[in-house]
Amino acid sequence: MNPLDVFQKEAPEVAAAFGGLIEALKSTKGLDAKTKQLVYIGIKSAMGDALAIHYHVPMAKKLGASREEIKDTILITLSVCGLKGVATCLPTALENYDSTPE
Repeated sequence: MNPLDVFQKEAPEVAAAFGGLIEALKSTKGLDAKTKQLVYIGIKSAMGDALAIHYHVPMAKKLGASREEIKDTILITLSVCGLKGVATCLPTALENYDSTPE
């Protein structure tokens, strides 16, 4: 089950407010949509959040991110967070990238 579905079912008002925040962040002009996804993937990898990686890698690919960009985004977390993010997220990221249609 998608955890966001549970969030929306159990706390619809809070989920709606969160959705508004996400939409506001998407509409900022400083970074393009692909770069925002790469930043998000890097942050979530640094946290070791493979579930977020599962959902966001296909989004990044659809926005034009290459396999190398995804891989480098995760590898760069090594210098700040150590091996955890790479070990928990890189396999998920590459598997999802490779299985997402062009």
